[in-house]
Amino acid sequence: MRRGFLGLLAFVLGVAAARAVELAVPREGDFRLKNFVFTSGESLPELRVHYRTFGEPRRDAQGVVRNAVLILHGTGGDGAQFLRPEFANDLFGPGQPLDVAKFYVILRDGLGHGQSSKPSDGLRAAFPRYRYRDMIEADYRLLTEGLGINHARLVMGTSMGGMHTWLWGELHPEFMDALMPLASVPSQIAGRNRAFRRVIIDALRGDPSWRGGNYAGQPPSLRVGAEMLFLMSSNTVLRQQEAPTLAKADAVLEAFVAAYVKTGDANDLLYAVEASADYDPAPTLEKIRVPLVAVNTADDLINPPELGILEREIRRVPRGRAVILPLSSETRGHGSHTVAKLWQNELVALLQASEP
Repeated sequence: MRRGFLGLLAFVLGVAAARAVELAVPREGDFRLKNFVFTSGESLPELRVHYRTFGEPRRDAQGVVRNAVLILHGTGGDGAQFLRPEFANDLFGPGQPLDVAKFYVILRDGLGHGQSSKPSDGLRAAFPRYRYRDMIEADYRLLTEGLGINHARLVMGTSMGGMHTWLWGELHPEFMDALMPLASVPSQIAGRNRAFRRVIIDALRGDPSWRGGNYAGQPPSLRVGAEMLFLMSSNTVLRQQEAPTLAKADAVLEAFVAAYVKTGDANDLLYAVEASADYDPAPTLEKIRVPLVAVNTADDLINPPELGILEREIRRVPRGRAVILPLSSETRGHGSHTVAKLWQNELVALLQASEP
């Protein structure tokens, strides 16, 4: 699941990996946490968290870092996805909202993803069962212990990263100046969102070749996982445009699945989908004290606006505001979270409202 939801969506839509905004090559590194203990009680002798950074941290007279921005990716993604043109070209350049000449931008690969420690590294089914709170703990320690960051100007994230953003506001309410969750809702995963995850989980675990996660080759059910991701991404209008006939629909779906199974891993997918089991920020939303702007789109099949969850729960966030962007020729369903031009004005307004 190396590409993540948006990367797979980009493949299906034929979006070229065009030249990104002219930036210096990000610094890359690995922070290694010794004897990391998971919420399950399991542990790893060493947990690796891979990261990329732009810019330099700037401290005030009291030594507090004032320009750090943590950006969190979605399920199956990694920090490198934010270097794509549809994100970087509208955010990181000179004079743009997150100009890397001014901000210290941190793009990490979450636990279980990218170049960070994950099941497919070798442990496979023996890898500890991680959850969202384990991922956030690893990220918090990356910032504070690994990078020496004692405060963040902004924490923002897409999809799973958006869900993490809500939890950051509750678990570390004094750590940041502002929060921007994208393509998420602040409530336990349920309804269709849970159902599509269960389809993936049940298909993998019920596959005769699964063998408890110690399969000899990628199990055929990995295709089911890819098909479900295809189903839930993009929006109905774009899907109809790219696949207007039965034959074309089959061809587009097959191309998506074929690309996915070349690099995907069934254990990585299963762990990543199951990691959301502990997500439920709803009981303590009042703990979030900093300005927060949550942005969703009307064509998001994973977080459909007709449920009214975001609009209802945002009232409990003291300085929170919700934005639902309407369906347009520019939106991309759930994947709209990484099309920065759709919501960059909201980011600018949030940064202004949260200026220390």
